[in-house]
Amino acid sequence: MEKTNVLRALDQAHIKYDFHEYDNTETNGENVAKLLNEDVNQVFKTLVTISNTKEHFIFIIPVNETLNLKKAAKAAKVKSIEMIKQKELFPLTGYVHGGCSPIGMKKEFKSFINETAILFDTILVSGGRIGLQIEINPDDLKEYIKAEYVDIV
Repeated sequence: MEKTNVLRALDQAHIKYDFHEYDNTETNGENVAKLLNEDVNQVFKTLVTISNTKEHFIFIIPVNETLNLKKAAKAAKVKSIEMIKQKELFPLTGYVHGGCSPIGMKKEFKSFINETAILFDTILVSGGRIGLQIEINPDDLKEYIKAEYVDIV
C-alpha cells in the first residue's frame, strides 16, 4: 500500500495506529463502518466548517451523527458556523470529500472531537483518501491535532 501524508505524519510523530482498507468507491461513513465490521459510534467523520468571522474549524464526529451547528459555534466561540461548500474542500485541506482526514491538512485549523470518542480505546478516522481508515487512540489524535473534546452532536 502507498503511504498517505496521514500515515507518514503519524510515523514521523511515533504515534501508534492501525489502518484498514476498504472499497474505495464508498464514501458513506455508516457504510464504511459496516464494511469494516466496526461500531458506527467508533468511526468518525471529519467536517470542515466556516464561521461568520470567516475562520475555518474542524469537527470530528461519529459517522451516524449530525453536527449541531449551535453547539459547534459555541465550542468555537463564534456567532455562527456552516459547512463549507464541497468544491472548497480540496483547495482548503488537500483532501477530497469522503477522504478528509483531521491529520495532515494543508493548514492547521482549530479542531474539536465529539466527547464520545473518550468512550473508546481507539477510534477510526480517514487515512487521507477514500478507501483508507486509520485506527488511533483518541487521546493521541487529540494531542497531535491540538483538539478539544466537546459535545457537538
